[in-house]
Amino acid sequence: MNRKDFLQTLAPLAAAPLTGKAMKLNELEKMISPFDNTAKMPVLFLGHGSPMNAIEENEFVQGFRNISNEIPKPNAILCISAHWETRGTYVTAMEKPPTIHDFGGFPKELFEVQYPAPGSPELAKQTRSLIKKTEVGLDEKWGLDHGAWSVIKHLYPKADIPVIQMSLDHYQTPQYHYELAGELKSLRDKGVLIVGSGNMVHNLGMVDWRRLNDLYGYDWAIEASEKMKKFIEEGDHDSLIHYSKQGKPFQLSIPSPEHYLPLLYIMALKEKDEVTSLFNDKAVAGSLTMTSVKISHS
Repeated sequence: MNRKDFLQTLAPLAAAPLTGKAMKLNELEKMISPFDNTAKMPVLFLGHGSPMNAIEENEFVQGFRNISNEIPKPNAILCISAHWETRGTYVTAMEKPPTIHDFGGFPKELFEVQYPAPGSPELAKQTRSLIKKTEVGLDEKWGLDHGAWSVIKHLYPKADIPVIQMSLDHYQTPQYHYELAGELKSLRDKGVLIVGSGNMVHNLGMVDWRRLNDLYGYDWAIEASEKMKKFIEEGDHDSLIHYSKQGKPFQLSIPSPEHYLPLLYIMALKEKDEVTSLFNDKAVAGSLTMTSVKISHS
């Protein structure tokens, strides 16, 4: 018997007395919730780079695999991807999220990739209930975009971990996103791995397409990257939030915020006694960095 059928079987009990009080269905739901308390999960910001990283073998892909071996296997994953921008905030709430190929001009092999991880309507509803800053919509149409599946497939290639996505409200400020992210903290104690997927330095307009796989960065990209890493390691979240005040290198590195904002979600979840570590810390094609972040207690 699956979980839904079990709840329906228990439904008549909602009207029956139990120790002098009626048991409500939401109490029954809580009793059998798949998200029991766990040790606090780490949080990750993953520099996802080119969609080709989904099918290529390189040091960044190996970095994703390595990090999955360093952390506990999660009960579920909540991903904030640069590639789902909306008006308002939404979470995917379907049982079987489709694999979205939201790009063009790549080999057929890439479009054939499927990542059939299950969704989790339960986690979607729990996430919605936690957020007080705004009303969160339950989405039945989006699925998993390449900001999610192209990296998560390397962490969990069996696609056996439920995954949901939360959208980025395109019309809100960095401060807003940082504060909203802070409301997700309790999910870490339920075995939920929260992943931000983007790139700290991301200027496609200035990519050197002739050297797409070359590991180098323009001077301004390196300068911005070094400052970002300094702010991360020193816990200077205010400077990260107000990146627009950090001068020309930051303006060139973040011409639009969608790839940078997932980093703020991850930083907002950091607790005082946690350790921040960097991996995949390389620049690519001049104007991109693959720098990724793990926050954990060890």
